[in-house]
Amino acid sequence: MTRRNWAFDTAVAVVVGVLGQLEAWWGITSTHRQGPLWAQALLYAVTAVLLVGRRLNPLACQGAIVLASTVEFATFGSPEGNGVMLPMLVATYTVGRRLPPRRAWWGLVLAATFWLSWSSLDPTGMHATMRERLLTLFWLSPSVIAWLVGAVVRLTVLNTEQRRVNRQQRASQAVAEERNRIARELHDVIGHSVSVMTVQASAVRRRLTTDQDAERQALETVEAVGREALAEMRRMVGVLRESGEETQLEPPPGLDQLDRLAEKFRTAGLPVDLQVTGVVQALAPGLDLTAYRLVQEGLTNTLRHARNPRKAAVAIDYGAERLELAVRDDGQRPASATPPAEAGSGLLGMRERVAVYGGSLVARVRPEGGFELVATLPLESA
Repeated sequence: MTRRNWAFDTAVAVVVGVLGQLEAWWGITSTHRQGPLWAQALLYAVTAVLLVGRRLNPLACQGAIVLASTVEFATFGSPEGNGVMLPMLVATYTVGRRLPPRRAWWGLVLAATFWLSWSSLDPTGMHATMRERLLTLFWLSPSVIAWLVGAVVRLTVLNTEQRRVNRQQRASQAVAEERNRIARELHDVIGHSVSVMTVQASAVRRRLTTDQDAERQALETVEAVGREALAEMRRMVGVLRESGEETQLEPPPGLDQLDRLAEKFRTAGLPVDLQVTGVVQALAPGLDLTAYRLVQEGLTNTLRHARNPRKAAVAIDYGAERLELAVRDDGQRPASATPPAEAGSGLLGMRERVAVYGGSLVARVRPEGGFELVATLPLESA
Protein backbone atom coordinates (compact mmCIF):
# COMPACT_ATOMS: atom_id res chain seq x y z
CA MET A 1 0.00 0.00 0.00
CA THR A 2 1.11 3.51 -0.75
CA ARG A 3 1.12 6.34 1.75
CA ARG A 4 -1.79 7.89 -0.13
CA ASN A 5 -3.86 4.68 0.30
CA TRP A 6 -3.13 4.59 4.02
CA ALA A 7 -4.20 8.23 4.34
CA PHE A 8 -7.42 7.65 2.40
CA ASP A 9 -8.39 4.52 4.35
CA THR A 10 -7.64 6.26 7.63
CA ALA A 11 -9.88 9.16 6.58
CA VAL A 12 -12.68 6.70 5.67
CA ALA A 13 -12.34 5.01 9.06
CA VAL A 14 -12.48 8.38 10.85
CA VAL A 15 -15.64 9.43 8.99
CA VAL A 16 -17.34 6.09 9.66
CA GLY A 17 -16.27 6.20 13.31
CA VAL A 18 -17.55 9.75 13.82
CA LEU A 19 -20.94 8.90 12.28
CA GLY A 20 -21.15 5.82 14.49
CA GLN A 21 -20.40 7.80 17.65
CA LEU A 22 -23.01 10.40 16.74
CA GLU A 23 -25.57 7.64 16.37
CA ALA A 24 -24.50 5.79 19.52
CA TRP A 25 -24.60 8.76 21.90
CA TRP A 26 -27.21 10.99 20.30
CA GLY A 27 -29.23 8.51 18.25
CA ILE A 28 -29.23 10.67 15.13
CA THR A 29 -30.11 7.82 12.73
CA SER A 30 -31.11 5.07 15.15
CA THR A 31 -34.55 3.51 14.94
CA HIS A 32 -34.05 1.76 18.27
CA ARG A 33 -31.13 0.98 20.56
CA GLN A 34 -30.11 -2.10 22.48
CA GLY A 35 -28.02 -2.33 25.64
CA PRO A 36 -25.84 0.40 27.16
CA LEU A 37 -24.67 3.26 24.99
CA TRP A 38 -21.00 2.56 25.66
CA ALA A 39 -21.31 -0.97 24.20
CA GLN A 40 -22.84 0.35 20.99
CA ALA A 41 -20.23 3.13 20.79
CA LEU A 42 -17.43 0.62 21.35
CA LEU A 43 -18.74 -1.62 18.54
CA TYR A 44 -18.85 1.31 16.13
CA ALA A 45 -15.33 2.38 17.11
CA VAL A 46 -13.87 -1.14 16.69
CA THR A 47 -15.49 -1.78 13.30
CA ALA A 48 -14.37 1.66 12.07
CA VAL A 49 -10.75 1.01 13.11
CA LEU A 50 -10.80 -2.33 11.27
CA LEU A 51 -11.45 -0.45 8.01
CA VAL A 52 -7.93 1.02 8.14
CA GLY A 53 -6.53 -2.34 7.01
CA ARG A 54 -9.26 -3.22 4.54
CA ARG A 55 -6.89 -3.25 1.52
CA LEU A 56 -4.34 -5.52 3.19
CA ASN A 57 -6.81 -8.39 3.62
CA PRO A 58 -10.38 -7.50 2.60
CA LEU A 59 -11.92 -10.81 3.66
CA ALA A 60 -10.21 -10.76 7.06
CA CYS A 61 -11.41 -7.20 7.61
CA GLN A 62 -15.00 -8.10 6.72
CA GLY A 63 -14.88 -11.28 8.80
CA ALA A 64 -13.58 -9.37 11.84
CA ILE A 65 -16.45 -6.87 11.51
CA VAL A 66 -18.96 -9.75 11.36
CA LEU A 67 -17.41 -11.39 14.41
CA ALA A 68 -17.27 -8.22 16.53
CA SER A 69 -20.84 -7.29 15.58
CA THR A 70 -22.19 -10.77 16.30
CA VAL A 71 -20.61 -10.78 19.77
CA GLU A 72 -22.18 -7.41 20.57
CA PHE A 73 -25.55 -8.44 19.12
CA ALA A 74 -25.58 -11.68 21.13
CA THR A 75 -24.67 -9.83 24.33
CA PHE A 76 -26.92 -6.79 24.18
CA GLY A 77 -29.16 -7.26 21.13
CA SER A 78 -28.83 -5.77 17.66
CA PRO A 79 -29.66 -2.08 17.14
CA GLU A 80 -30.90 -0.40 13.99
CA GLY A 81 -29.36 2.53 12.15
CA ASN A 82 -26.73 3.56 9.65
CA GLY A 83 -23.90 3.27 12.15
CA VAL A 84 -24.21 -0.50 12.42
CA MET A 85 -24.47 -1.02 8.65
CA LEU A 86 -21.91 1.46 7.31
CA PRO A 87 -18.69 -0.45 8.22
CA MET A 88 -20.11 -3.63 6.66
CA LEU A 89 -20.99 -1.77 3.46
CA VAL A 90 -17.46 -0.37 3.11
CA ALA A 91 -15.88 -3.78 3.82
CA THR A 92 -18.21 -5.57 1.37
CA TYR A 93 -17.42 -3.04 -1.36
CA THR A 94 -13.70 -3.55 -0.76
CA VAL A 95 -14.02 -7.33 -1.16
CA GLY A 96 -15.85 -6.92 -4.47
CA ARG A 97 -13.35 -4.30 -5.63
CA ARG A 98 -10.06 -5.89 -4.59
CA LEU A 99 -10.48 -9.67 -4.89
CA PRO A 100 -10.88 -11.97 -7.92
CA PRO A 101 -14.34 -13.49 -8.47
CA ARG A 102 -13.64 -16.87 -6.83
CA ARG A 103 -12.67 -15.22 -3.54
CA ALA A 104 -14.95 -12.21 -3.83
CA TRP A 105 -18.05 -14.44 -3.54
CA TRP A 106 -17.13 -14.99 0.11
CA GLY A 107 -17.88 -11.31 0.64
CA LEU A 108 -21.55 -12.01 -0.10
CA VAL A 109 -21.49 -14.99 2.27
CA LEU A 110 -20.11 -12.82 5.08
CA ALA A 111 -22.61 -10.08 4.30
CA ALA A 112 -25.45 -12.63 4.54
CA THR A 113 -23.99 -13.94 7.83
CA PHE A 114 -23.95 -10.39 9.19
CA TRP A 115 -27.56 -9.83 8.17
CA LEU A 116 -28.63 -13.18 9.68
CA SER A 117 -27.01 -12.42 13.04
CA TRP A 118 -28.38 -8.88 13.05
CA SER A 119 -31.97 -9.93 12.23
CA SER A 120 -32.09 -12.99 14.47
CA LEU A 121 -30.53 -11.33 17.54
CA ASP A 122 -32.88 -8.34 17.62
CA PRO A 123 -35.11 -8.77 20.72
CA THR A 124 -37.75 -6.44 19.28
CA GLY A 125 -38.28 -8.75 16.34
CA MET A 126 -38.78 -11.96 18.28
CA HIS A 127 -42.57 -11.63 18.01
CA ALA A 128 -42.60 -10.33 14.46
CA THR A 129 -44.78 -11.96 11.84
CA MET A 130 -43.36 -13.90 8.91
CA ARG A 131 -44.12 -11.00 6.59
CA GLU A 132 -42.22 -8.61 8.85
CA ARG A 133 -39.29 -11.02 9.01
CA LEU A 134 -39.18 -11.24 5.22
CA LEU A 135 -39.15 -7.45 5.03
CA THR A 136 -35.88 -7.45 6.95
CA LEU A 137 -34.29 -8.90 3.80
CA PHE A 138 -34.38 -5.31 2.59
CA TRP A 139 -31.43 -4.60 4.89
CA LEU A 140 -29.35 -7.18 3.00
CA SER A 141 -29.76 -5.37 -0.31
CA PRO A 142 -27.34 -2.48 0.50
CA SER A 143 -24.52 -4.97 1.08
CA VAL A 144 -25.31 -6.77 -2.18
CA ILE A 145 -25.33 -3.44 -4.03
CA ALA A 146 -22.02 -2.44 -2.43
CA TRP A 147 -20.49 -5.74 -3.53
CA LEU A 148 -21.80 -5.33 -7.07
CA VAL A 149 -20.47 -1.77 -7.28
CA GLY A 150 -17.05 -2.98 -6.15
CA ALA A 151 -17.08 -5.81 -8.73
CA VAL A 152 -18.07 -3.40 -11.52
CA VAL A 153 -15.27 -1.00 -10.57
CA ARG A 154 -12.77 -3.87 -10.52
CA LEU A 155 -13.85 -5.07 -13.98
CA THR A 156 -13.71 -1.53 -15.33
CA VAL A 157 -10.17 -1.03 -14.06
CA LEU A 158 -9.09 -4.42 -15.46
CA ASN A 159 -10.60 -3.64 -18.85
CA THR A 160 -8.92 -0.24 -18.91
CA GLU A 161 -5.57 -1.81 -18.04
CA GLN A 162 -6.05 -4.52 -20.68
CA ARG A 163 -6.80 -1.90 -23.33
CA ARG A 164 -3.66 -0.01 -22.32
CA VAL A 165 -1.57 -3.20 -22.60
CA ASN A 166 -3.11 -3.96 -26.00
CA ARG A 167 -2.25 -0.46 -27.21
CA GLN A 168 1.33 -0.89 -26.04
CA GLN A 169 1.57 -4.27 -27.76
CA ARG A 170 0.23 -2.84 -31.01
CA ALA A 171 2.67 0.06 -30.77
CA SER A 172 5.56 -2.33 -30.07
CA GLN A 173 4.54 -4.49 -33.00
CA ALA A 174 4.40 -1.45 -35.28
CA VAL A 175 7.87 -0.40 -34.10
CA ALA A 176 9.21 -3.92 -34.69
CA GLU A 177 7.75 -4.00 -38.19
CA GLU A 178 9.27 -0.63 -38.98
CA ARG A 179 12.66 -1.72 -37.63
CA ASN A 180 12.53 -4.83 -39.81
CA ARG A 181 11.62 -2.73 -42.84
CA ILE A 182 14.56 -0.41 -42.19
CA ALA A 183 16.83 -3.42 -41.72
CA ARG A 184 15.74 -4.88 -45.07
CA GLU A 185 16.30 -1.55 -46.81
CA LEU A 186 19.75 -1.18 -45.29
CA HIS A 187 20.67 -4.70 -46.33
CA ASP A 188 19.16 -4.59 -49.82
CA VAL A 189 20.01 -1.05 -50.89
CA ILE A 190 23.00 0.30 -49.01
CA GLY A 191 24.58 -3.10 -48.44
CA HIS A 192 24.38 -3.89 -52.15
CA SER A 193 25.91 -0.53 -53.08
CA VAL A 194 28.83 -0.93 -50.66
CA SER A 195 29.42 -4.48 -51.93
CA VAL A 196 29.57 -3.22 -55.51
CA MET A 197 32.02 -0.46 -54.51
CA THR A 198 34.28 -2.95 -52.73
CA VAL A 199 34.25 -5.39 -55.63
CA GLN A 200 34.99 -2.63 -58.15
CA ALA A 201 37.88 -1.33 -56.02
CA SER A 202 39.31 -4.85 -55.84
CA ALA A 203 39.00 -5.25 -59.61
CA VAL A 204 40.77 -1.95 -60.30
CA ARG A 205 43.56 -2.84 -57.81
CA ARG A 206 44.29 -6.05 -59.70
CA ARG A 207 44.74 -4.09 -62.94
CA LEU A 208 47.43 -1.84 -61.52
CA THR A 209 51.05 -2.19 -62.56
CA THR A 210 53.86 -2.92 -60.14
CA ASP A 211 55.00 0.72 -60.02
CA GLN A 212 51.61 2.03 -58.86
CA ASP A 213 52.15 1.44 -55.13
CA ALA A 214 50.34 4.59 -53.96
CA GLU A 215 47.23 3.77 -55.99
CA ARG A 216 47.33 0.15 -54.77
CA GLN A 217 47.49 1.23 -51.12
CA ALA A 218 44.60 3.63 -51.60
CA LEU A 219 42.43 0.94 -53.20
CA GLU A 220 43.38 -1.56 -50.49
CA THR A 221 42.21 0.99 -47.94
CA VAL A 222 38.93 1.39 -49.80
CA GLU A 223 38.46 -2.41 -49.81
CA ALA A 224 39.22 -2.71 -46.10
CA VAL A 225 36.87 0.12 -45.18
CA GLY A 226 34.18 -1.37 -47.40
CA ARG A 227 34.45 -4.78 -45.78
CA GLU A 228 34.35 -3.21 -42.32
CA ALA A 229 31.31 -1.17 -43.30
CA LEU A 230 29.55 -4.31 -44.50
CA ALA A 231 30.36 -6.11 -41.24
CA GLU A 232 29.08 -3.22 -39.14
CA MET A 233 25.96 -3.02 -41.29
CA ARG A 234 25.21 -6.69 -40.69
CA ARG A 235 25.50 -6.06 -36.97
CA MET A 236 23.24 -3.02 -37.19
CA VAL A 237 20.67 -5.05 -39.14
CA GLY A 238 20.75 -7.61 -36.32
CA VAL A 239 20.19 -4.90 -33.73
CA LEU A 240 17.28 -3.42 -35.68
CA ARG A 241 15.62 -6.83 -35.82
CA GLU A 242 15.84 -7.25 -32.03
CA SER A 243 12.38 -5.80 -31.40
CA GLY A 244 12.60 -6.37 -27.64
CA GLU A 245 15.37 -3.81 -27.10
CA GLU A 246 14.83 -0.09 -26.83
CA THR A 247 16.94 2.31 -28.82
CA GLN A 248 19.69 3.76 -26.67
CA LEU A 249 20.43 7.44 -27.15
CA GLU A 250 23.60 7.37 -25.03
CA PRO A 251 26.99 5.89 -26.00
CA PRO A 252 27.07 2.10 -25.60
CA PRO A 253 28.92 0.79 -22.52
CA GLY A 254 32.28 -1.01 -22.70
CA LEU A 255 34.82 -2.77 -20.55
CA ASP A 256 35.98 0.56 -19.15
CA GLN A 257 32.70 0.64 -17.19
CA LEU A 258 33.09 -2.77 -15.54
CA ASP A 259 33.84 -1.23 -12.14
CA ARG A 260 30.50 0.58 -12.19
CA LEU A 261 28.71 -2.60 -13.34
CA ALA A 262 30.32 -4.66 -10.56
CA GLU A 263 29.33 -2.05 -7.98
CA LYS A 264 25.69 -2.27 -9.07
CA PHE A 265 25.68 -6.02 -8.46
CA ARG A 266 27.43 -5.58 -5.11
CA THR A 267 24.69 -3.15 -4.13
CA ALA A 268 22.12 -5.80 -5.14
CA GLY A 269 23.75 -8.25 -2.69
CA LEU A 270 26.16 -10.20 -4.92
CA PRO A 271 29.87 -9.85 -3.99
CA VAL A 272 31.84 -9.46 -7.23
CA ASP A 273 35.59 -9.99 -7.60
CA LEU A 274 36.96 -8.28 -10.73
CA GLN A 275 40.37 -9.27 -12.14
CA VAL A 276 41.98 -7.91 -15.34
CA THR A 277 45.25 -9.32 -16.71
CA GLY A 278 47.34 -8.63 -19.79
CA VAL A 279 47.93 -5.34 -21.58
CA VAL A 280 44.66 -3.41 -21.65
CA GLN A 281 43.98 -2.15 -25.17
CA ALA A 282 41.25 -0.31 -26.99
CA LEU A 283 38.68 -2.54 -28.67
CA ALA A 284 36.42 -1.96 -31.63
CA PRO A 285 33.15 -0.40 -30.38
CA GLY A 286 31.02 -3.43 -31.28
CA LEU A 287 33.48 -5.87 -29.73
CA ASP A 288 33.78 -3.74 -26.61
CA LEU A 289 29.99 -3.70 -26.20
CA THR A 290 29.78 -7.47 -26.72
CA ALA A 291 32.38 -8.12 -24.01
CA TYR A 292 30.51 -5.84 -21.60
CA ARG A 293 27.19 -7.59 -22.31
CA LEU A 294 28.80 -10.98 -21.67
CA VAL A 295 29.90 -9.90 -18.20
CA GLN A 296 26.50 -8.34 -17.53
CA GLU A 297 24.66 -11.49 -18.65
CA GLY A 298 26.89 -13.75 -16.53
CA LEU A 299 26.41 -11.68 -13.36
CA THR A 300 22.67 -11.36 -14.00
CA ASN A 301 22.30 -15.14 -14.31
CA THR A 302 24.22 -15.61 -11.06
CA LEU A 303 22.06 -13.11 -9.21
CA ARG A 304 18.81 -14.59 -10.51
CA HIS A 305 19.41 -18.33 -10.66
CA ALA A 306 22.27 -19.32 -8.34
CA ARG A 307 21.29 -20.57 -4.89
CA ASN A 308 23.21 -18.96 -2.04
CA PRO A 309 26.22 -17.69 -4.03
CA ARG A 310 28.99 -16.39 -1.78
CA LYS A 311 30.66 -14.48 -4.59
CA ALA A 312 31.04 -14.13 -8.35
CA ALA A 313 34.44 -13.78 -10.05
CA VAL A 314 34.97 -11.90 -13.32
CA ALA A 315 38.29 -12.59 -15.08
CA ILE A 316 39.38 -10.72 -18.22
CA ASP A 317 42.65 -11.48 -20.00
CA TYR A 318 43.90 -9.30 -22.84
CA GLY A 319 46.02 -11.48 -25.12
CA ALA A 320 47.93 -10.61 -28.26
CA GLU A 321 45.28 -12.07 -30.58
CA ARG A 322 42.24 -12.74 -28.44
CA LEU A 323 40.30 -11.59 -25.40
CA GLU A 324 39.51 -14.24 -22.77
CA LEU A 325 36.54 -13.50 -20.55
CA ALA A 326 35.02 -15.60 -17.75
CA VAL A 327 32.27 -15.14 -15.16
CA ARG A 328 32.17 -17.78 -12.44
CA ASP A 329 30.11 -18.25 -9.27
CA ASP A 330 29.93 -20.77 -6.44
CA GLY A 331 26.16 -21.00 -6.21
CA GLN A 332 24.52 -24.35 -5.57
CA ARG A 333 23.39 -26.23 -8.69
CA PRO A 334 22.98 -29.96 -9.36
CA ALA A 335 25.88 -31.55 -11.24
CA SER A 336 23.64 -32.30 -14.23
CA ALA A 337 22.01 -28.89 -14.28
CA THR A 338 21.57 -26.99 -17.51
CA PRO A 339 21.19 -23.23 -17.84
CA PRO A 340 17.79 -22.18 -16.46
CA ALA A 341 14.98 -21.75 -18.94
CA GLU A 342 14.75 -18.08 -18.05
CA ALA A 343 18.38 -17.62 -19.02
CA GLY A 344 18.02 -19.46 -22.36
CA SER A 345 17.16 -16.46 -24.50
CA GLY A 346 19.90 -14.38 -22.88
CA LEU A 347 22.58 -17.01 -23.50
CA LEU A 348 21.31 -17.55 -27.03
CA GLY A 349 21.62 -13.82 -27.70
CA MET A 350 25.15 -13.84 -26.26
CA ARG A 351 26.16 -16.75 -28.52
CA GLU A 352 24.86 -14.83 -31.51
CA ARG A 353 26.84 -11.75 -30.49
CA VAL A 354 30.01 -13.80 -30.03
CA ALA A 355 29.50 -15.64 -33.33
CA VAL A 356 29.39 -12.31 -35.18
CA TYR A 357 33.02 -11.75 -34.14
CA GLY A 358 34.13 -15.33 -34.80
CA GLY A 359 34.46 -16.13 -31.10
CA SER A 360 33.23 -18.95 -28.86
CA LEU A 361 31.06 -19.12 -25.76
CA VAL A 362 30.73 -21.91 -23.20
CA ALA A 363 28.10 -21.91 -20.44
CA ARG A 364 28.34 -24.88 -18.07
CA VAL A 365 28.17 -26.17 -14.51
CA ARG A 366 31.56 -26.29 -12.81
CA PRO A 367 32.67 -29.69 -11.42
CA GLU A 368 33.60 -28.09 -8.09
CA GLY A 369 30.21 -26.41 -7.88
CA GLY A 370 28.76 -23.25 -9.31
CA PHE A 371 28.38 -22.06 -12.87
CA GLU A 372 30.68 -20.41 -15.39
CA LEU A 373 30.36 -18.42 -18.58
CA VAL A 374 33.59 -18.49 -20.63
CA ALA A 375 34.05 -16.56 -23.88
CA THR A 376 36.90 -16.13 -26.34
CA LEU A 377 36.82 -13.14 -28.69
CA PRO A 378 39.40 -12.63 -31.50
CA LEU A 379 40.94 -9.16 -31.55
CA GLU A 380 41.46 -8.93 -35.30
CA SER A 381 38.53 -6.52 -35.71
CA ALA A 382 39.77 -4.13 -33.03
